[in-house]
Parts: sequence; C-alpha cells; structure tokens
Amino acid sequence: MVHRIGWLRAAVLGANDGLVSTASLVIGVAAAGSARPEILIAGLAGLVAGAMSMAAGEYVSVSSQTDAERADIRRETMELKDAPEVELDELTRIYVERGLDEGLARQVATRLTQMDALAAHRRDELGISDTVTAHPIQAAIVSALTFAVGAVVPLIVAAVAPSGQITTIIAGTTLFALAVLGGLGASAGGAPVLTGAVRVTFWGALAMAATAAAGALFGVSLS
Repeated sequence: MVHRIGWLRAAVLGANDGLVSTASLVIGVAAAGSARPEILIAGLAGLVAGAMSMAAGEYVSVSSQTDAERADIRRETMELKDAPEVELDELTRIYVERGLDEGLARQVATRLTQMDALAAHRRDELGISDTVTAHPIQAAIVSALTFAVGAVVPLIVAAVAPSGQITTIIAGTTLFALAVLGGLGASAGGAPVLTGAVRVTFWGALAMAATAAAGALFGVSLS
C-alpha cells in the first residue's frame, strides 16, 4: 500500500480537480444563459488550461520537495563523515524515544550504522523513504492525465444533455462521480470509504453552487 502513496495523491487530486473545476465552470457558463457551443468551448478551454496547470503545479511542488530532501541528505552525509559518534548517539536517542531501552537502542543503532549509516539516518531521522516519495515528472503526468479524465465527464454530459437540463444533469452526474472517486481514493489509501465520499462530494457541491450563483447573478450570455 505504501508504495502507491506518491502517485495516488497526485491522481486523486487531479481527477477531483478536473471534475469539480470543469463542472463548476460549465455550470456557471450555462447559468449565465449561454448556448451549448459556448458552454462546450468554455469547458474544453478549462480542461486544457487545468491539465497544464495541474502538471506544472505538481512538477514544481514535488521538485521543491525533492530538492529539500536532497539538501538534507547532503548535510547528513557530511555530518556522518565529520562526527560519526555524535550521529550514532543521535540515532540511539531516536530509538529510545520510540520505546527501546538504552542498551538495545544502542545495539540497533550500531548495527544499522554498520550496515548503512546514511540509509538509517535518512529513514529514521529525516523521515525520507523512496517508497512514499513521488517523482516530479511522474506526478506531473499523472495529475494532467487524471485532471483531463475527470474534466471529460461534465463535458460529455454537456454535449448530450437536453438544453434546458444541462445544469441539473451535470450537477447530479458530477456529484455521483465525486462520491465514487472519493470512495475509491479513501479505499486505496485505507481510510473509511463513506468519509472520503462525503468529504469530496460536499466540497464539489459547494463549488458548483457558488459558480451557478455567480452565473445566474451576472446573467450575461457569452453567445
């Protein structure tokens, strides 16, 4: 399960944003009185812009995290070289704080240091693990693709729904899709399915309601 955390976060965030932002945009434009072609153009533009934004944002975010982790590892490498005994004492204290007695903690710290000192400090002192770290390009691609997949749902509905019911049908379809997405994401992460579904659906409904209100308030057709 742990090895999926890096890309799972990006995938769930991308799909959720694709659904919510595109559905909200389409509903807002529809509520303003625009015709189907204008609604679809606005939704498609939102899909492309959102996917690129998600990719760029995830790449920058994960790259910054990776740079910080590399800096910590470089500093730890120098400290292990310059003051190995101090680092051994530090590792021992970590294990004592986790519940081992002093003698056993010292034995464990010594043994792990002999095997791979940097790996031990990286994992137990810095909290850095390859199994939970996403890679920048991977996160960017996953975010963009899942955003696009999520955004396609309200676009398809907008293309086929009766003209007078576009807003209602998109809202209902999106809420259902959000509930499924939230439940799947929670299940994959080991969290309660109902909690995940309700949490995602609530915020999606709030976003769509806000954009619908804005569109209806201004009531300006884009046609």
